[in-house]
Amino acid sequence: MVSSEYERRIAARFATFDQDGNGHIDRGDFSVAARALLTEFHRPARCDQGQALYAGAEAFWQGMAGIADRDGDQRITREEFVTGAVKRLRDNPERFAEIARPFLHAALAVADTDGDGAVTVAETARVLRVLGVPADTASTIAAALDADGDGKVGEQDVVPAFARYFTVPE
Repeated sequence: MVSSEYERRIAARFATFDQDGNGHIDRGDFSVAARALLTEFHRPARCDQGQALYAGAEAFWQGMAGIADRDGDQRITREEFVTGAVKRLRDNPERFAEIARPFLHAALAVADTDGDGAVTVAETARVLRVLGVPADTASTIAAALDADGDGKVGEQDVVPAFARYFTVPE
């Protein structure tokens, strides 16, 4: 049986996706997130990284809608989000990771200002802040993602942590 505490935590994470705060998640929220990241890192939408980010955002939206949009209206309500996360992803966070991977891969590429394949802890915190995570929390999370202490965060660190955050109650 799924606990109400688990559902409460997952519901609180809904706001991270509801970028415009209108009470539901839709394709536009993913575009808003992509545009905000490109703006933050001074990248044009028409560059290869910008196009990859928008494609990743669309893939992420399609995956989320496939899991959670039960009534097919192209909007995910808080209830649909909680139900989708609880029933379909709780026991399979790897599935969520695969849905999110194209967007996260592209977001890291946008934030990778020196092109070495990894972003700094500070750049990771910037990405998190742009996506709606409070600044103090973003810094703490980014630092925790740097498991080996080298000051860099890579896709191998971000994707599983992102999936756990949205699918595991701890």
